[in-house]
Amino acid sequence: MSGTARQSYKLFIANLPWTIGQKELLSYFSSFGHVANASVVFDKSIGFSKGYGFVTFSGRDGFMGASNKNRHFIEGRVLNVQPANS
Repeated sequence: MSGTARQSYKLFIANLPWTIGQKELLSYFSSFGHVANASVVFDKSIGFSKGYGFVTFSGRDGFMGASNKNRHFIEGRVLNVQPANS
């Protein structure tokens, strides 16, 4: 299948509490489907979360389920969840 673009199931997650790490992000989004990768972006100079991250699902179902949910809450905060730019 050369020349065919592979579908990406990656979400950009913003407004994360600073206490959330990769493990918690993976745990939360696993309820929608198999998560291939979850990462939180950290400020290397101070070691704290920048408040956003990425979740990549293995398949379309998990991606669509998480994308279509109206509101996501982690530790009382409403997350901003949207498809990541390729």
